[in-house]
Amino acid sequence: MAQGVAVVAGEQLARYGFGDGHPFGPDRHGAFMREFEAHGLQNRTALLEPRNATEDELLLFHTPAYVAFVRERSATGHGFLDSGDTPVFRGVYEAAACVVGATLTAAEAIMDGRARRAFVPIAGLHHAARGRAAGFCVFNDCGVAAELLRKRHGLKRIAYVDIDAHHGDGVFYAFESDPELIFADIHEDGRYLYPGTGRAQETGKGAAEGTKLNIPVPPGADESVFDEAWPRVIEHLARYEPEFILFQCGADSVEGDPITHMRFSPACHGRAARELGALADRLGHGRVLGMGGGGYNRTNLAKAWVAVVEGLLQG
Repeated sequence: MAQGVAVVAGEQLARYGFGDGHPFGPDRHGAFMREFEAHGLQNRTALLEPRNATEDELLLFHTPAYVAFVRERSATGHGFLDSGDTPVFRGVYEAAACVVGATLTAAEAIMDGRARRAFVPIAGLHHAARGRAAGFCVFNDCGVAAELLRKRHGLKRIAYVDIDAHHGDGVFYAFESDPELIFADIHEDGRYLYPGTGRAQETGKGAAEGTKLNIPVPPGADESVFDEAWPRVIEHLARYEPEFILFQCGADSVEGDPITHMRFSPACHGRAARELGALADRLGHGRVLGMGGGGYNRTNLAKAWVAVVEGLLQG
């Protein structure tokens, strides 16, 4: 089994953001890197450069019409890609393709044995659907990675785990009827927070019924709520024995985020990464890919994502 943790980061990846004043600004990358280096993690991990995903890679998940739409809007630099959450800027296509490429770089590093686990800070864009943008997310790198792992590497069962405050709807509905995509998501109850989905009763459709686990929690849910819910996630994954674990570790579930109402601590993120790594080791492959996801308090995201990297190193 490969050893070590790879981190994919760099100024090219930092360009994915929507300007000063927007919650998803380009400064999020730097906030993480400063904390990462303050903890000396650059000396304990392998740093990899991101790349842009190819159009063919984007088309593993997204529709041709949508990819063409983003490319066209990117050239103009005007308007929105959705109803108002995801602004266009000149070069947004390339910036979003870099997020996908960074996640694929991490996945490939794991699959070719250069790393046992990996982390990408600006990644986990879980709201984008196959044919549209949503919630600050242009291309869904999680979905592209799942499809690539199947088509390029022949894996069958992929697990997607999400502890972002927002439900991972772009992943959930894209794979709702797919029994080989094992899904587990702890999120703030959709009655109180965007995107309004992820009810506990949503467990998959048809042959996929039961393969999806949604755990909505109330506003103000704290570490004790996480401690109660998290073992259900591990039990769910263990039942299906996935061959690769994608982990969306959004930091907007940490107390003090400006646009959510949850009160997890960074320790929750560290525990999740550590225990996912331990599960992956028990399953015999060790493969966990962490993706930063949301998080709009810069101190929170830096601490939570550093805890994830440390958890991946320990797990």
